[in-house]
Amino acid sequence: MKKLLAVLATVLLTTGLAACAPASGPPATSAEATAENPLVLSLAHSLGDTHVTSKALAAFAEDVEERSDGRIVVRIYGNGQLGSEPDVIAQLNQGVIDMARVAAPSLANDSPAYHTFGLPYIFESKEEYYRVMDSPEMADFFRSSVDDGFVGLTYYTSGARSFYTAHTAVRTPDDLRGLKIRVQDMRSQTQLMEVLGAAPVAMGFGEIYTALQTGLIDGAESNETALTDSAHGEVAKVFSRDEHTRIPDMLVMSSDTWRTLTPADQELITAAARRSTKQHKVAWDESVQQAVADAEDMGVEFVDDVDVEAFREMSRPLVDEYAEEYPEVAELLATIDEAKE
Repeated sequence: MKKLLAVLATVLLTTGLAACAPASGPPATSAEATAENPLVLSLAHSLGDTHVTSKALAAFAEDVEERSDGRIVVRIYGNGQLGSEPDVIAQLNQGVIDMARVAAPSLANDSPAYHTFGLPYIFESKEEYYRVMDSPEMADFFRSSVDDGFVGLTYYTSGARSFYTAHTAVRTPDDLRGLKIRVQDMRSQTQLMEVLGAAPVAMGFGEIYTALQTGLIDGAESNETALTDSAHGEVAKVFSRDEHTRIPDMLVMSSDTWRTLTPADQELITAAARRSTKQHKVAWDESVQQAVADAEDMGVEFVDDVDVEAFREMSRPLVDEYAEEYPEVAELLATIDEAKE
């Protein structure tokens, strides 16, 4: 049913845009766009309207329209209106939509280097993560996928992912052994749990609460906001900060759409995207701080004395495995190391 609704929404999207266009037709390129007949770009994502990243996307859209004097309009379809992340990536590839917000590893089928962002302990701290992600080297990498069907405009942090469980503190890999941990349906995340000795259980995010409540799973892994935004803190009482991954969200544009923009408009849109990221980082930190305070009120214990080095050492073979299997991952890891210096 969800897929059917997504297809219907996509049909309405394409026919609706056509119906709204003037008789002369919509502009084929941004050079032809005017305030009276703007270039309308669609942007799909699965987040709720109140999510901090949704607000960053809304700010991005407003910035683009304002700085283009109304020549370029970004129309946002959030809340999963056009389907799941795999759905919107497929629509991006098919030219049905122009832009999407997706988790970086979701792009790996089209550009294997993006597997890198699902690997553990690539970044040692939040500061290092931001230094690398904001570097000229990463800006060049984001634009390098134009032949893969998309261009990266910017990234949005989604924090550090750590383990949270019903009752068990996870200070060492031994504490994790045998626990049933929910993971995203990503190969790297499943393999990471296996390497650490846990039993990975892939399921939708919306299923976690009930699965924790009924004991179907022992825990999950995400950032602190999951405890409050989705009320997981009601059924998971221990959050152990091992910070095994920092998986960015990516704002990407179809290569075909990118080529319809003049160089000046490419820069206008990219600059607006980067500004939204800068604002988002501040808002994200505030949301995490509030989530921690609210979760503590819910009775959640935050565990900081985690043996991170033990987790790093045990999971390192997985990073090496991906670097050996995918030359693109090895190359991006080298780029990341260069940007750290």
